[in-house]
Amino acid sequence: MRIAIPSMPPGGVEALSSPHFGHCELYTLADIADGKIQKICVIDNMPHVQGGCMAPVNYLKSHDVEAVLVGGIGFRPLMGFKEVGIDVYAGAAGTIDFVVTQFLEGNLNIAGDQDVCGQSRQ
Repeated sequence: MRIAIPSMPPGGVEALSSPHFGHCELYTLADIADGKIQKICVIDNMPHVQGGCMAPVNYLKSHDVEAVLVGGIGFRPLMGFKEVGIDVYAGAAGTIDFVVTQFLEGNLNIAGDQDVCGQSRQ
């Protein structure tokens, strides 16, 4: 399973997670197998453009991401991830290593409307 975590520079397991999906500079991708991180890579985020919320969604889909672990996310990208079959888990905070551990231990919940950052839901 490949997961993506919005990250602060420089990315990687010791970096801090970014508090908001759409405004992060990069993503740390973690390949998970047998309950452990098997491989880590870091990719740059795409420029954030108002109304262009599907661009990063499709970008992560093209990198075979199956789940995204976020601190915060807007309504449009959350819906976009649902459309392309990527699960979004809310409550991610701390180092990437800590966030992945929280995910693996079942301590992050599937994101819902209550986790959406202050955006219009139209």
